[in-house]
Amino acid sequence: METNSCKAMSRVKSPQKRRRVVRETVPMKVKKLQKLIPGGRGLQPDRLFLQTADYILHLKLQLNVLQALAKICKP
Repeated sequence: METNSCKAMSRVKSPQKRRRVVRETVPMKVKKLQKLIPGGRGLQPDRLFLQTADYILHLKLQLNVLQALAKICKP
């Protein structure tokens, strides 16, 4: 799945314009991630990425627990 920023990057030919597109899209993606991660708003990117990794592990653990419960409660 190609995002709009990926499409924009593929159309940019000069390295200077490509760097500008990257500089503009990275902060936008960080802001989107801040909205997705609980407690992510206002975090610096380094802390945000650590929080994101913790959140992913938390979701995986929840999934494993729910799958185990589903196996136990299966009729």
